[in-house]
Order: sequence, then structure tokens, then C-alpha cells
Amino acid sequence: MVCGGFTCSKNALCALNVVYMLVGLLLIAVAAWGKGFGIVSSIHIIGGVIAVGVFLLLIAIIGLIGAVSHHQVMLFIYMVVLILIFIFQLVVSCSCLAMNRSQQEQFLNATWASMSNKTQSEMENHLDCCGFLNTTLSSAQFKSAYRSCNAECKQKNIHCDSCGDKMLNHAGEALKILGGVGLFFSFTEILGVWLAFRYRNQKDPRANPSAFL
Repeated sequence: MVCGGFTCSKNALCALNVVYMLVGLLLIAVAAWGKGFGIVSSIHIIGGVIAVGVFLLLIAIIGLIGAVSHHQVMLFIYMVVLILIFIFQLVVSCSCLAMNRSQQEQFLNATWASMSNKTQSEMENHLDCCGFLNTTLSSAQFKSAYRSCNAECKQKNIHCDSCGDKMLNHAGEALKILGGVGLFFSFTEILGVWLAFRYRNQKDPRANPSAFL
């Protein structure tokens, strides 16, 4: 059987959808790591990446079922949705890579300012830091926030890093990983659309010869 045959197209499409499932799980896991670490909770891009991961996982399941059963309708839905995911994932991935430190700081500063004192205290204890960024607050405000801090580093009488610096460092790492992985695999979705289109118009050699292609 040549590579362009029915069986080869079916196996290739199944394998590609398994990869999509793994990519979807990877995107969800990395985004959840960044969000769960408390570093980028206000950045809507993280939520967008999680949504892309979930939809990619669901559409991969549909594509896998459609490939196994050679279901015309499911394969058509798979192609349409995969194109939409490609566009959305490309935009989100480019946004992740294009976001500079200044933009990240603005998002995180807005989130920190909207937190209650209790939430800020929990964040300081979780990240072992005090205050947000000295550059975004007046010196008096930062000193006041530093004095009220109960992080472990403060109790050990050592210098505490600002929470903003720690959050920004991890935010940069998370965004680079998310953007790079998303951008690389977004182009494989075009391959998925092409494979599904070709496979959808091939005849199953085991089916009725008079059946619709």
C-alpha cells in the first residue's frame, strides 16, 4: 500500500490526533502551572491558552473517532474547527511571545492592586517575598508593605525579594514556553486539515464499491 492510500491516510490522521491530544494536555498543564503558581492570575492570555488546550483536546478526540470510523460529517466538522483553532492559537501564541516585561508588569500590578490585604499576605507567604515592586509604589508605601509582611524570609531576618520580581521572572518563562509550543504546533494543524480532506474523499477498500466517496 502506497503512502497516499486509504490505510496510510487513516493511520497518519490517527497518529496526528494522538499528538494533538498530547499537545492539548501539555498546553493545559503548562498554563495551569503558571496560573497555579500565582504568577499570572490576571493575564487573560493564560486563560486563552487553557481554552486552546481544551478545544484542541476535544477536537482531537472527534478527529480520532472520525478517522477510525471514516465518518464524513465528523471529519468535516473536524476540518472546520481545526482551522478556527489554528487561527486562534496563532494569535494567542504570538501574543505570548510579543508581551514584553513592561506589559507583564502592568498586568501584574493591576492584579496586585485589586487583591485584598489577606490575599496579598497569602501570596507573600507562598512566594516567600514582600511587597510588589518598589518602582511601582512610593517609597513610603513599599516600606509600609514590607513592614507588614510575614513571609518566611522576613522572619529569618534576611532580605526579601519583591513579589513583583519573582512573579515577572516566572511569568516570562511561562509565556515563552506557551508561545513557543503553541506557535510550533499551530502549523501542524494545517497538516491535519489537509490529511482530513484527503482521507475524507478516499474510498474505504473494504466498503461497498458503490458507496459514496
